[in-house]
Amino acid sequence: MLVILGFLMVAAFMFLILTKRATPVVALTLVPVIFGLLAGAGLGIGDMITDGIKSLAPTAALLFFAIIFFGIMIDVGLFDPLVRGILRVVRNDPMKLVVGTAILAMVVSLDGDGSTTFIIVTSALLPLYLKLGVSPVILTVIAGLANGTMNIIPWGGPTVRAASALGISPSDVFVPMVPSMIVGLIIVLLFAVHLGIMERRRLGKLIYEPELVASGGGGSIRKGSSGTGKPGTGGSKGTGGTGGADESGQFFDGLDPDRDTLRPKLLWFNAALTVVLLVVLVMDILPIPVLFMIAASIALTVNFPKVKEQGDAIARHSSSIVSVVAMVLAAAILTGVFQGTGMVEAMAEWLLNVIPSGMGPYLAVITGILSIPLTFFMTNDAFYFGILPVLTETASKYGIDPVEMARASITGQPVHLQSPLVPAILLLVTLAGVSLADHHKKVLWRAVVVSLAMLAVGIVLGQIPFG
Repeated sequence: MLVILGFLMVAAFMFLILTKRATPVVALTLVPVIFGLLAGAGLGIGDMITDGIKSLAPTAALLFFAIIFFGIMIDVGLFDPLVRGILRVVRNDPMKLVVGTAILAMVVSLDGDGSTTFIIVTSALLPLYLKLGVSPVILTVIAGLANGTMNIIPWGGPTVRAASALGISPSDVFVPMVPSMIVGLIIVLLFAVHLGIMERRRLGKLIYEPELVASGGGGSIRKGSSGTGKPGTGGSKGTGGTGGADESGQFFDGLDPDRDTLRPKLLWFNAALTVVLLVVLVMDILPIPVLFMIAASIALTVNFPKVKEQGDAIARHSSSIVSVVAMVLAAAILTGVFQGTGMVEAMAEWLLNVIPSGMGPYLAVITGILSIPLTFFMTNDAFYFGILPVLTETASKYGIDPVEMARASITGQPVHLQSPLVPAILLLVTLAGVSLADHHKKVLWRAVVVSLAMLAVGIVLGQIPFG
C-alpha cells in the first residue's frame, strides 16, 4: 500500500506541476499532506513536517542571503566594468563578441537567477550582435549553455533541491563538483570560440563605426578588406531600449549608468568581498549559509549605511527571495512526509526487486544519464523531489551515498536550462527575437556534450561512483 501511495503521490505532484494546475509551493504542500493522511500519519504528520523544516532551515537561509548578496553586487555596479570591458575588447570581431557573451553570462550567473543573467546579457550585447550582423541565435546558445553550466552553484536551484530532497548539505554536493563545473565552462568557451570563428568566416571582416552611434546615427557596418561582409540591422530587437554609447563610443545598453544604487568608490571593496567569499566557500571552512549571512550583512552595511537604504535593497529582490525560500520550506513538507510515513523505504525496496542486481552498483551513473532527458521534460521540482529520493533510497542498498547520487543528478542541468518548461529560457529567446526551435537546433546537442563531460569528470575524480 505504501508503494502505491508513494508513486501516486509523486504522479499527482508531477501532474500538477507539469500541467501548471498548481504552483510548486501549493503542490509541495497539499499533495504530501493529503497522501500522508491517507497513509495513516494522522496527527503525527505535524511532527514529520516539523522535522523536514528543521532539516531544510539552513538551505532556506543560504538562498535568502545569497540572493541578497549577489543582487546587491549587481545593484552597486560590480559587473558594470566587466560589461564595458567586454564591449571595448569586442569591437568589430564576431569571435570576440561570442566569447565575451560566454564570459559575461558566466559571471552574471553567479547571482543564481537565470532571468537576471539573460536580461543583462541581451540588453548589453544584443544591439552589437544586430549591428555586426551576427546571428542572435548564437547569443541565446552561448548564454543558455553558460547559465545552464553555472546552474549547479548551491544557491542556483537544482543543487539546493537535490540537497533538500535528500536531507544533506548543499556544500557537500557542490564543492566536489567544482572541477566538473570548470570543465563544463571550458567546453562552453570552446563552443563559443568555434561559433565565433564560423560567424567571422560567414561575415568576413566587418568594421564597426562607433562614431555614428555616438552621434545618434545608429552605427553602421561597412565591408572590410578581407571579407565580403554585409550590413547589420540597426536597432535593438526585443530589448525594449534604444541603447547608447559609453565614453569610448561603443554601444552600451541595459545596465543604467545613472542608477541611484551605483557605488563606484566601493568597486574594489565589493570585488574583494566577492572574491574572498568565493574562495572561502570553495575551501569549505564555514557552512555556506553562514558565509552568505556574513557577506550579505557586510555588503549591506558598507554599500547602504542608512537603515532605509538597506530595507530598500532587500525589497528590490524580495520577489526572488520569497518564491525560492517558500519553495524550499514547502519541499520540507514533501520530504518530511516521504520519510516519516516510510514511503521512500517501501518504494526503494520495490525498485530494488525490479532493477537487475547487476545494474544496482551503477545507479549513480544511471541517475546522471537519466537527469539529462528527465530534467528537460519535467521541472526540477518534479525530478528532485519526486524521482531522486526513490532512486537514492534504492542506491543506498548498494552502498552508494545520497550525496553521490545528488552530485550525479545535477550534471543534467546544462540540458535542463534549455527546456521550454524553464521560464528564463523563454525570456531569453523572446528578448533576442529568436524562435525556440532555432535555439534548440543549435543548443541541445552541445548541452548534452557539456552534461556528459561533467558526469565523466565526476566519475574520473571519484565524486560519482562507477560500479
